Amino acid sequence: MKTKTVFYCTECGNETAKWAGRCPACGAWNSIVEQAAPQASAAGKGRTKALTRSKAHPIAELQTEQELRFSTGMGELDRVLGGGAVKGSLVLVGGAPGIGKSTLMLQICSQLCRFAKVLYVSGEESPHQLKMRAERLKVASSNLYVLSETCLVNSIQTLYNEELDSPAGSVSQVKDCTMTLMQLAKGQGITVFVIGHVNKEGSIAGPKVLEHMVDCVLYFEGDQHMTYRILRAAKNRFGATFEIGVFEMENDGLIEVENPSEMLLSGRPADAPGTCVTCVMEGARPVLAEIQALLASSSYPTPRRTSNGFDYNRAAMLLAVLEKRGQLKVS
Repeated sequence: MKTKTVFYCTECGNETAKWAGRCPACGAWNSIVEQAAPQASAAGKGRTKALTRSKAHPIAELQTEQELRFSTGMGELDRVLGGGAVKGSLVLVGGAPGIGKSTLMLQICSQLCRFAKVLYVSGEESPHQLKMRAERLKVASSNLYVLSETCLVNSIQTLYNEELDSPAGSVSQVKDCTMTLMQLAKGQGITVFVIGHVNKEGSIAGPKVLEHMVDCVLYFEGDQHMTYRILRAAKNRFGATFEIGVFEMENDGLIEVENPSEMLLSGRPADAPGTCVTCVMEGARPVLAEIQALLASSSYPTPRRTSNGFDYNRAAMLLAVLEKRGQLKVS
């Protein structure tokens, strides 16, 4: 019996009947892969029947209730989430390997265990490895349960559904596992945090449809050679997406940085030429940051202008204004 196959785009999850060099939906090149078509399971058929029994209601009759929020115990994380985690939500936390995603999740578990039971499921680490990290972070609670399993339960790219024939991390597996976790969160009112790796472009690995399915997408960023980390929201159905949280990685875990301005201006020399302090808004939080500029003679006929951490086109525009209106020769 010939197995039916379909073609998926690994960037957006679009399904096509035949292979193509470029995805017709998102325009990505060389992103179409062939996989066996998933078979409809009995659970899926049951869900379809349940949908047909649903009844439509006039929107005027629907009750509007404020979403039930609770604090995660970390003020910087609550800020990014819009005031705390929402009951029954699915949150995707992405970041580069070794950036501190698992450390952040384990510290959240320590805070939540004060008033609730927490299940930490890891698809990459054994219970003994989790125990060693917990001892280093001083996380110990009888309400924290640990499970090492890859069958539909740390990284979303390592999960799989045994009812599907495709390998773990494939488009169909990621979509099916995410949908199952979403139904669990919505149906049982459980808040689920899922860890996802990022690719070399800095986006969540796997199909882009994964980010559309979840309620919140958080990116944990920072240089592994530096101690500071930034948590920002790329998507949030329950709050704004322009807030950031700042953390510092220490030996015993992540420490919240409540005053980023003090951190950014620490060690700044007094009355140093070529530097100034400016105020930028990150969400509702004003942050003071230092800007440095350097002018030097060039040995090339055409001088070169570069910028680091600042938009190059904006820097070129400001230099043009300084030269035209401020009579400051910077060329």
